[in-house]
Amino acid sequence: MKQLYNIAIYAAGFILNTLALFNKKIKLGVEGRSQTFKILEEQIANNHLTFWFHCASLGEYEQGLPIFKQLRAEHPQHKIVLTFFSPSGYEIRKNTEIADVVVYLPMDTKSNAKRFIKLVNPELTIFVKYEIWPNYLNELKRRGLRAILISAVFRKDQTYFQFYGGMMQDALRTFEHIFVQDENSKLLLNTSHFDNVTVAGDTRYDRVSDQLLQDNKLSFIEDFVDGKLCIVAGSSWPEDEALLIPYINSMTSDSVKFIIAPHNIKSNQIVHLTNKLNKKTVLFSEKDNKDLSEFQIFIVDTIGLLSKVYSYADIAYVGGAMGNTGLHNILEPAVFGLPIIIGKNYKKFPEAFQMIAHGGVKSISDKQELQDSLDRLLDNPKERKTIGNLNSSFINKNKGAVVQIMNYIRK
Repeated sequence: MKQLYNIAIYAAGFILNTLALFNKKIKLGVEGRSQTFKILEEQIANNHLTFWFHCASLGEYEQGLPIFKQLRAEHPQHKIVLTFFSPSGYEIRKNTEIADVVVYLPMDTKSNAKRFIKLVNPELTIFVKYEIWPNYLNELKRRGLRAILISAVFRKDQTYFQFYGGMMQDALRTFEHIFVQDENSKLLLNTSHFDNVTVAGDTRYDRVSDQLLQDNKLSFIEDFVDGKLCIVAGSSWPEDEALLIPYINSMTSDSVKFIIAPHNIKSNQIVHLTNKLNKKTVLFSEKDNKDLSEFQIFIVDTIGLLSKVYSYADIAYVGGAMGNTGLHNILEPAVFGLPIIIGKNYKKFPEAFQMIAHGGVKSISDKQELQDSLDRLLDNPKERKTIGNLNSSFINKNKGAVVQIMNYIRK
């Protein structure tokens, strides 16, 4: 199985190099990985104390951030190496203050793993949530270096728990400790004889709670909303917009404002979205020197603002679950005490199940259900507040993962 895996990794590298000729995003990753060892050799010395944080992409980075911040504060003498596999994580966070060195993780070959671990020599390694690379983890274990997995979620259908998943399960066993989000994940690991498991919860609850301590003021959003009811559609995909646009276009009143923050902010996608809307619309990139209060729709064609934009909402729609791309972060609007609507495909997101059961999140399947849900919330301020309070209380109840994980690390 190990031989097959190593052959597959080399094959994947070849395929990515070929696809990079035609795909800009893949090209960024391929070119970035080719520079990793040079960057490490220039910036990491043999006498440096180091931590290594690995995140597949941006979502995992956001999950790990509360832990990363705490370790940065408590160990200012350590050099922190942060790796990503996906360009969508690296390109957005390559200048983060959390790390001293941010690089792409080279492909998981034995030679890359040996070279990387020798250069970084991390005192502690933290992997976040899903991405498990056997050769890197085995090399850490071979050298007697600490590694933990945080905010993990496991399901019966994953490779680890199949008859052919022995090698991946062995990779999991290299972790000194595994912190999972829920009891089901722990029980699943226990049945495979993992004893080094703690249910710590999801670090994102701590992460989004920190947002309440930040300055969330955006004067241009304040000008746009102008004291009216506001619906924010965050991280929307075309499948979400296919439901949202007819609803927006059917509005006969201008007493409700809409803010749309598409997941894809490429100019052609923004033009396509704007052309489908029949209400007065303004883009973030075109907002200057305009009376924003005159517009009914504000399209956020930039990144990094959504968590603050939610603070101006009365209702949130979170995208990704009408199609199969994956539900985006519903905790970000929940912390502001908002009622939340999502699509129907959320089965891989335990927080969605929990928050639906708790009463703060509504899943819809079609245009009619979206209309009924939004109309009801718009017409019933008390219900909006009650449902929103369910979400904020849920966040407060589930905080604390960072404390548990940090207490373990400090041992």
